[in-house]
Amino acid sequence: MEIERKYLIHKLPEDYDAYPHHEIEQGYLCTNPVVRIRKSDESYTLTYKGRGLMVREEYNLPLTKEAYLHLRQKTDGNLIHKIRYNIPYLDNYIIELDIFLDSLAPLILAEVEFPTKKEAKHFIPPNWFGEDVTFSSRYHNSTLSQIKQTEA
Repeated sequence: MEIERKYLIHKLPEDYDAYPHHEIEQGYLCTNPVVRIRKSDESYTLTYKGRGLMVREEYNLPLTKEAYLHLRQKTDGNLIHKIRYNIPYLDNYIIELDIFLDSLAPLILAEVEFPTKKEAKHFIPPNWFGEDVTFSSRYHNSTLSQIKQTEA
């Protein structure tokens, strides 16, 4: 089960680039339900995500590079390319700061995952977070992958 909140970011935090980061490329074989392939640095995964906004099922399976490249040709929409920074927050959270590249630039989003719905509902974000877009499917990566190049 994935429990997360998502926020727009308009101003990057100081020293964000000092934190660990990964270059991510991902594409979607299906958007309802979500079936995604992802390359994160040199790691490859296939992910299934159920319905929902803040809370939804999520299953990850490892892929080989060859399987990823084969499935990559079968994706619908645009491949998403982004840099993800992992920023510790308080004692028990990691902010996943996504800086989108290519046609989705200059979009920047932050996600925070939680162990319970109660923690997610009571989360107080840092002051550099913008609008809470958790309940807007517009900011799901699967939706973003379907934006026509001229709309981005």
